[in-house]
Amino acid sequence: MATTADFRNGLVINFNGELYAITDFQHVKPGKGPAFVRTKLKNVKTGKVIPNTFTAGVKIDVQRVEHRPHQFLYNDGEDYHFMNNESYEQVFIEKDLIDAPGLLKEGQSVNIVYHADTETALYAELPSFVELKITYTEPGLRGDTATNTMKDATVETGAIVRVPLFIEIDEVIKVDTRTNTYSERVKS
Repeated sequence: MATTADFRNGLVINFNGELYAITDFQHVKPGKGPAFVRTKLKNVKTGKVIPNTFTAGVKIDVQRVEHRPHQFLYNDGEDYHFMNNESYEQVFIEKDLIDAPGLLKEGQSVNIVYHADTETALYAELPSFVELKITYTEPGLRGDTATNTMKDATVETGAIVRVPLFIEIDEVIKVDTRTNTYSERVKS
């Protein structure tokens, strides 16, 4: 058993009978009363984030998880097919378990997080940024840059991303997978 002193971002714990990952925590020592830890917990299965406060020093049930590298192969409509980079066996994962399924490109590397005790896939993590090619966007107007104006653009995976007006078709952009937003244009 671990205590609240062992908290770190990404730690998976068993809380109220379900698996939660710690996304944010803060140790608080008020002038009066006992110390406590304010946390934000993300449900591994549903993705819902809840706030919770733990008394400092309370015992927690840490769950062992493993990050295994995989390569995205294809999507058959319902399941997403991945190949383990070490054993070359194929794994099928539901769309709900993937952070940003619209930004997955064939051949892309992802980490699939497994619960070590039950060997079940919990979720798939994409890299923080992916490079995607613009397949369609409306032409931007020259000189319309007084404000930070954005327009819709369709990328090669079919997802729609808001981009600045100067972005054109066939350009490659970097997209933040955590927020599904434009980051920068990739120079060739």
